[in-house]
Amino acid sequence: MEIDIGLWAAVGFILAAYAVVGNDALQTLGPFINSNRNLPWQVLFAFAGTVLVVVFFYGYLQSGGDPSFGRLNNTTKYPIFEPKWYHALPPLALFVLTRFGIPVSTTFMVLSIFATMGGMYSMLTKSLLGYVVAFIAGGVVYAILAPTLERWFLKTHDQQHAIGWLIIQWAMTAYLWSVWLMQDFANIFIFLPRGVDPSGGPALNLAEAILAIGAILVLLGITFWNKGGPIQRILQSKTSVDDIRSAAIINFVYATLLFYFKEMNNIPMSTTWVFLGLIAGREFAIATIDKVRTVGATAKIVISDAVKAFIGLIVSVVLAVGLPMAAVALGG
Repeated sequence: MEIDIGLWAAVGFILAAYAVVGNDALQTLGPFINSNRNLPWQVLFAFAGTVLVVVFFYGYLQSGGDPSFGRLNNTTKYPIFEPKWYHALPPLALFVLTRFGIPVSTTFMVLSIFATMGGMYSMLTKSLLGYVVAFIAGGVVYAILAPTLERWFLKTHDQQHAIGWLIIQWAMTAYLWSVWLMQDFANIFIFLPRGVDPSGGPALNLAEAILAIGAILVLLGITFWNKGGPIQRILQSKTSVDDIRSAAIINFVYATLLFYFKEMNNIPMSTTWVFLGLIAGREFAIATIDKVRTVGATAKIVISDAVKAFIGLIVSVVLAVGLPMAAVALGG
C-alpha cells in the first residue's frame, strides 16, 4: 500500500508521540515502573506494548480507520487543513519541557493550535472539572484507606510482592493504560489522516497504521529503558508509590475517573490534570490522617505541581495564538 503522509505531518507525529508517551508515563505507567523496578525493563515494556497494540487496532478497526476513538470528531483527512511547520512546534516545546520534568498537559500543548477558541474553552472547562472531581475523589477514597489499608501497607512493605497483589497491579495497569490510550491517542493522531477518505476506505491505510504504531512502540521502549525519564521524579516525591498494592489502587481510581470522563462526551481533556488532582487529594488525605508528611509540606508539593501544569497551559495558549500569526507574517 502507498504511504502518503506529508513531511510536517510526519515530523509532528513523531514529536508528539515521543513527548506524549514520555510526559504521560508519569500518570499511567509511572506507578507500574516505580513499583516493579526489580524486573527487567524489557518485561515491563513488552506488557505495555502489547496493551498498546491491542487498543490501537481495536480503535482503528472499530472506528473505520480513526484510532483517536472519535475524540477529534472528524471524518475528513485532516481536521481543518494539512499540518504545516508551525503545527510541529508545540510538540517540540512539549518535548523540551518534558526534559525539565514539567508535567505539561499534552492535550493543551498539542491540540490547542488545531482548535477554535470554542474548542479550547471546552477542553479547558472539562479539564478543570476533571481536576476538581479527581481531587475530591482522591480525598474521599484515601480518607477511608489511609487509616486502614494504606497504614497496613506501610507496616507490611515486605509482603507486597505476593503473587495475588502482582496480578491485581498488572491488571489495573492494563485497565488504566488502555483507557488512557483511548483518551490521548487524539494528541498523537491529530497529525495523521483518519476516518474515511472519499473512496470509502480508511484515510489512514493499513501500511500507515502499522508504521505509526511501530514508531510509537520504539518511543515507548526508549521511555521504559530510561525508567520513565525526568518526569518520573514528580511521582517519586509522593507517599508510598513504590508499593505495588498502593500503585494498584492509584491505577484503579485514576482509570475509573478517565473512563467516566471518556463516556461523558468526546471532548478531549487533560489527563495530566486529572492525575494531578487525584494525587493531590490523596496526599492531603494521607497527610491529614496519618501524619506521614505535614499538611504544609504537602501543600507545597501540590502547589508546585499545579504551577508547573499552569506554566504548560500558558505556553500552549501562547503557541496556539502566536504561531499562526507568525506564519501569516512570514507569508505561510
